[in-house]
Amino acid sequence: MDKKKIIFFWISLAYLYLCAKFKCLVSKIVPYSINVGGELLSLEVPIVMGILNATPDSFYQHHEGTEAIALRTRQMLEEGATILDIGACSTRPGSSPIDEKEEMQRLRQSLHIVRQEAPNAILSIDTFRANVAKMCVEEYGVQMVNDISGGEFDKKMFITVAGLGVPYVLTHNATIDETDNAQFMAIFLRSIGSKVEELHELGMCDVIVDPGFGFSKTLNQNYVLMQNLEVLHELDLPLLVGLSRKSMIYKLLDTNPEEALNGSTALHTIALTKGAHILRVHDVKEATQCIKIVNKLNECPIWASKIW
Repeated sequence: MDKKKIIFFWISLAYLYLCAKFKCLVSKIVPYSINVGGELLSLEVPIVMGILNATPDSFYQHHEGTEAIALRTRQMLEEGATILDIGACSTRPGSSPIDEKEEMQRLRQSLHIVRQEAPNAILSIDTFRANVAKMCVEEYGVQMVNDISGGEFDKKMFITVAGLGVPYVLTHNATIDETDNAQFMAIFLRSIGSKVEELHELGMCDVIVDPGFGFSKTLNQNYVLMQNLEVLHELDLPLLVGLSRKSMIYKLLDTNPEEALNGSTALHTIALTKGAHILRVHDVKEATQCIKIVNKLNECPIWASKIW
């Protein structure tokens, strides 16, 4: 081996060592965890949040009745869901929200069944109403609030959740009339960043950021956001991605929610490579498999493409 090859060989080894070292350091810098019911839930390895729609008008899948809800609960937990996200008010585009009283009634029925079926499960409530969130946490021990409005639909939400002391999923749900991609991302970060500051000022520690795929965004804006997803790590908070079977997938592919699993899986994989901590999904088994595959890739060393 001549001198040139020897030098390149040692440079390559040094490069590999630094890559591995940097990867290790990055994983240790922010070992995210959230407090759920007094216990720390580690997000060092991504987890799955399974969707349970206790409403008859969701855009994909709904579960009504004792047996259907119990079966869905068992299925998601058996397939690897860490958190169950229960919603009783459809937020699909074009839907008419039910009133607060009906939402509470649906949730009381659903949570009673879920708690009987899985008393120790980590539950999240999908609601934009502060009173509903308060009822679910205080009466059924729900450990997390997932608000698709980012505090916009009910101005009492931030102060209520801060008082409850449970993790809060802050979703970006605001229209940005900007066609320039760079400007869109800059406005997006300022918008969600200001809400993070507001929550921190109220004493909220466990804030999880959801970029809000499908909410108040054009098809192109959704994909610009996905392409630049890692930028959200500037907020120094756990990242939840919820795009399962949404229109950004089936409209692009000219199909429907029922046929959008493959597209969902593709985007879940991309989101994981960009640092997503929680996948909110309809298809728990497939999302769990995505996580397992990406984790295996992350365990493998990066090797120089060619050694002279």
